[in-house]
Amino acid sequence: MNSTPPGATAHIPSRDRAHILAQALPYIRQYQGKTMVIKYGGNAMTDPELQAAFAQDVVLLKLVGIKPVVVHGGGPQIEGLLKRLGKQGQFIQGMRVTDAETMQVVQWVLAGQVQQEIVGLINRAGGKAVGLTGRDGAMIRARKLRLVDQADPSLEHDVGQVGDIVEIDPSIIRALQDDQFIPVVSPIGFGEHNESYNINADVVAAKLATVLQAQKLLMLTNIPGVLDKQGQLLPALSMQQIDELVSDGTISGGMIPKIAGALDAARSGVQAVHIIDGRVAHAMLLDILSDQACGTMIRSH
Repeated sequence: MNSTPPGATAHIPSRDRAHILAQALPYIRQYQGKTMVIKYGGNAMTDPELQAAFAQDVVLLKLVGIKPVVVHGGGPQIEGLLKRLGKQGQFIQGMRVTDAETMQVVQWVLAGQVQQEIVGLINRAGGKAVGLTGRDGAMIRARKLRLVDQADPSLEHDVGQVGDIVEIDPSIIRALQDDQFIPVVSPIGFGEHNESYNINADVVAAKLATVLQAQKLLMLTNIPGVLDKQGQLLPALSMQQIDELVSDGTISGGMIPKIAGALDAARSGVQAVHIIDGRVAHAMLLDILSDQACGTMIRSH
């Protein structure tokens, strides 16, 4: 499915269209052969037009020699199935409380429904996507997350089968990348007794970007980027600014693991970390292949 109808760009003069294409060339040259980890979530996952635009972007990146790796969430879909089962989702500090029954739902939704939809979308757009969980190739080893209370560090929250990453072995991702495939990763890890763990997708994307020494980590969200108290976009954030925004409550809830993961990746050598608006069709292409910065860039210093 093409999200851009034929003739939709006809109003753009030919010279301007040529300029737009030519502007992408230095970026294609700069990023050729480089890995980009993309955290796919929010509206971009549920709106059919945005889904098609996302799939086209990923395939285009692969065709010009960039190596995309997709890590996806599935919060709304998990929530929907839990409701149908008469179960109420619960969150503590942005982390989903995951008992044994919820863990089953998480696996059904992420490794089944959502992952296969994304694989299908990318394949339909002309790519060759392969779905993986952290179990495949023993990729994501995890242990139970010890969630310390933000206000009182002496308190610990039990969030059930939520995982903390022990180690990521990226060999299966590298093998697929080198063979023209596009890996699509569900954020499920395994423990030393073969138990499954639900891991925050932002955290998985950030750690994967670090171990793959990715050029960029792109996090698609439902907002234009990180906003200040007045709702204005913050185009760049340093570690000190992030600490201030967390302590005054500007950054809260599900944004906390996203920012923490982004900062961790930036500190660990990922060249650029961007939180971008997944509600804008082709925002990812604009961010990578043009000088138009989208969203918020996280800096390590």
